[in-house]
Amino acid sequence: MLREEAPESVCALGGKFAVDDDRTVPDTAQAVLEFRSGRLLIFGQYEATGTPLLLQGEVELRGTQGTAYLHGHGGYAIELARGGQFQSSQPRLKPEQGASSGNLDDAHVRNFVDCVKSRARPHADVEIGHRSTTMSLLANISLATRLRLEWDGQQERITNSKEANDLLHYEYRSPWKLG
Repeated sequence: MLREEAPESVCALGGKFAVDDDRTVPDTAQAVLEFRSGRLLIFGQYEATGTPLLLQGEVELRGTQGTAYLHGHGGYAIELARGGQFQSSQPRLKPEQGASSGNLDDAHVRNFVDCVKSRARPHADVEIGHRSTTMSLLANISLATRLRLEWDGQQERITNSKEANDLLHYEYRSPWKLG
């Protein structure tokens, strides 16, 4: 969505604070991924409360001109932005609302099936899946090591912690092996 291939750094905090069960993942977590462009991607998991994270929608894109709220099953809203504490408070654009052409999950499935038939490349291909999954895995490693990680997206390695880099791989159960 952001046309970013990989973050330069990742920092995550959280833990098991609300749900007392055998899970190995946090019930409460916040991860910040920083990209070379200066963009920040913030992901939060808050199992402790059913209160929605956003004012509306499922994804928030916050920019200098306004904030877009994207609704997973159709539609969007753009709220105007005003300057921060040391900027003009004049609105930078006009609010806007719109509808998508249907359920986005259905559209992705339809695109995939169409591409299986046509052999075309899908909108969300395996490389995009790999890159987005890598971001989640890096956040989990940051959480486990309690470190801010620096990531080399070309070499696919953590550059500032051997301990964290070692967590990118693990022993496979026989007879399975990597590569």
